[in-house]
Amino acid sequence: MGWPRIRVAALSIIALFSFWISAATAQIDPLPSWNEGSVKQAIIAFVTAVAREGSPDFIPESDRIATFDNDGTLWIEQPIYVQFAFALDRVKTLAPQHPEWRDKQPFKAVLDGDMEAVAAMGEHGAVDIVAATHAGMTPDDFRTIAKEWLATAKHPRFGRRYDDLVYQPMLEVLAYMRANGFKTFIVSGGGIEFMRAFAPERYGIPSGQIVGSSIVTTFERRDGRPTLFRLPKVNFVDDGPGKPVGIDQHIGLRPVAAFGNSDGDLEMLQWTTETGGRRLGVVVHHTDAEREYAYDRDSKVGRLDKALDAAAQERWTVVDMKRDWKVIFPAEAR
Repeated sequence: MGWPRIRVAALSIIALFSFWISAATAQIDPLPSWNEGSVKQAIIAFVTAVAREGSPDFIPESDRIATFDNDGTLWIEQPIYVQFAFALDRVKTLAPQHPEWRDKQPFKAVLDGDMEAVAAMGEHGAVDIVAATHAGMTPDDFRTIAKEWLATAKHPRFGRRYDDLVYQPMLEVLAYMRANGFKTFIVSGGGIEFMRAFAPERYGIPSGQIVGSSIVTTFERRDGRPTLFRLPKVNFVDDGPGKPVGIDQHIGLRPVAAFGNSDGDLEMLQWTTETGGRRLGVVVHHTDAEREYAYDRDSKVGRLDKALDAAAQERWTVVDMKRDWKVIFPAEAR
């Protein structure tokens, strides 16, 4: 075979090899932990339509904002919210410094292990616990304490670190959307500083893209140095109707996609989808009692009632965890 023929043959092989690589790349599943079905296809179809130039549904990259609730949407929230588990442990840690808590509610109930009494005190008791355990320090100190707790605290049922109990299918959605020019934000009722302790590393979402509830923080000079100090007073609750407000204040743009799992996400989903143009609203429905938990309308944590009804009316995409997810949590514990 002469050199010209060898060159042509080589070029043909290279071209064929490139074709194979391109075809294989095109067939890579962006959501491998999702079962095939209408839900998976709805997410892929939306991302494809809004990210492809020339598409009638094209959205400029600067406007591709996707918001995600955290508790029950990105990680586990049963049997109690993770941040509340942190607060309860903090009560026990701080108790030696507060002997008065032995006779003062709701702290007495926590120290006695009487969770029924804690639950009976409702939101007021929870606010007292959070205020007492989350304040009196700088934001940096608080994040350090939260990180240390997350490094050792384990879920009572699964025996794994709480930040291992993130949802693998949702991690894939976050990565898939970012790969297609979306900017992903957490918009959660959880504390903004608590989420900043783990979300950047666990979800790849930087601190500046986290919207959450907050307590009053003041600027002070301590020992001659400028300091931020957290006070035991609620500043903003980023839940329910507060979510669209938080989105506007922190992001300044209306999302084009929103993911939630409870009635606390209803207004965020409405704010996102009830406008012109193609939009995506997704509700994660916890239906898998064997691999995680099954709950909705009657649950005291992550109640999904009004938002479930609205999903049918608004044609939001509803994820059935038992049916749509191949796995729930990442396979490897850290």
